[in-house]
Amino acid sequence: MMVAEEESLKERLLKSIALCRKELDTLCKELQLDPFERAGGSSALACHKSLMYQSTVYRRQMTSFEVYTSYLRYRQAGFSEDTFPIICHMHLTSQSTWPPWPLALRAFHLQGRRREEFVSIKRQIILCMEELEHVPDTSFERDVVCEDEDAFCLSLENIAALRALLQQLEARRAVNEAACGGGRVRVVALWGRLQAGVGGLEELKLQNMKRVMAAIRAELAAYWDMCFYGPEQRRAFAPYCEEDCTEALLQLHEAEVGRVKRYYEMHKELFEAVQKWEENWRLFLELERKATDPSRFANRGGNLLREEKQRAKLQKTLPKVGAGVGGGAWQGKQAARPRGLSSSAPQRRLQRLEKEREKQERKSRQIEEEMLYGSAPRTPSKRRGLGANTPGKVRKVNGPRCPAPPPSAGSRSPFGGALFHSPVARPPPSGGKVSPASSAGGRGSAHTTHAERNKENVSQLNGTALSARAFKGFQI
Repeated sequence: MMVAEEESLKERLLKSIALCRKELDTLCKELQLDPFERAGGSSALACHKSLMYQSTVYRRQMTSFEVYTSYLRYRQAGFSEDTFPIICHMHLTSQSTWPPWPLALRAFHLQGRRREEFVSIKRQIILCMEELEHVPDTSFERDVVCEDEDAFCLSLENIAALRALLQQLEARRAVNEAACGGGRVRVVALWGRLQAGVGGLEELKLQNMKRVMAAIRAELAAYWDMCFYGPEQRRAFAPYCEEDCTEALLQLHEAEVGRVKRYYEMHKELFEAVQKWEENWRLFLELERKATDPSRFANRGGNLLREEKQRAKLQKTLPKVGAGVGGGAWQGKQAARPRGLSSSAPQRRLQRLEKEREKQERKSRQIEEEMLYGSAPRTPSKRRGLGANTPGKVRKVNGPRCPAPPPSAGSRSPFGGALFHSPVARPPPSGGKVSPASSAGGRGSAHTTHAERNKENVSQLNGTALSARAFKGFQI
């Protein structure tokens, strides 16, 4: 039994060795390798083990060869790389059509190197075209730049054409860089020349900005005056007082001018009415000042009459215009009313107080002068009646006769003025008759003198009455 079992195991071992030997010869043939030679003097079991190991190694190499072959076939057919694991497990064609293993491996590595070179050259070509702003105009350039990388044929002729195209673009870039270098040198020189005059231009710019700023501020002040802005409203615009002239400050002033201008245009009629009232008020004050000037009676040409008519007209129109400016015209526009604008009543009160103050000052100056230099002769408030001439005979008075005062001496009148003696000749002390000639002459001369003085006084009274009538109708 044991011998039969041993013989059976030996036969199976020899059959397995024969099969392994046959499979190993097939793998060596397919892989184009030399036949495997087993070492001499080894036992059957060791030979079987060696053949099995070598067969496993060759089988693994064969599997790798199949994978590379499948990859080359799928790349040649244009399949995506994502489908490669699926293709590896697909049914392969007959092994007789496979290329030899070393040649296929060398072709695969050569194809990979060409692909890497193509990708590198393509990247450089695209960069050169972007720098030169060159648009692909030939079919080859469009195939290189615009088409997919896998669609390009990686032949030796195409790789050589790629290298030539890259050299051509690099040569053009070198020419452009040289031209840019020369232009850069000129630009630097011009920049240096321009920088030399920057200081003067900055100073000129500052002067022009100051001139424009002064004009804008003058315009802004004019609009403030037309809008009757008060000091607080003007101080609210703080940039108006700044000294440093900058573009930002200029823009702020322009914006403020635009805002005030729009505000003035919105309420132009009201501001014009206020301006008219102020002009009339100043004219009225000027006429009031002239009314207190005594020299106006000596002017000829009808100026006094025109002034009185103008005063009467202003007395009628000022209250109407002042009432409109004070309240009626601003109804519904309280938000837009300037804070510095008020009615005409305060101006009238101030004018009345000013007149009272001037009157008191004149009176105090007159009192001081009278106290210092004495009182001056004044026209009496009541004049003596113009009676008959001085009689030729004078009633004698008993008692000692007082000497006559000198002609220059005058006496104080109870009416507040100074009384002077008549220039008519006095009767002789003897009380005799005066000659008719002298008496008549004296009476005639006295009558003539009194008549002339009467005319002068009447004219003065008429002028005073005219002035009083003119002032009578003025009510502030």
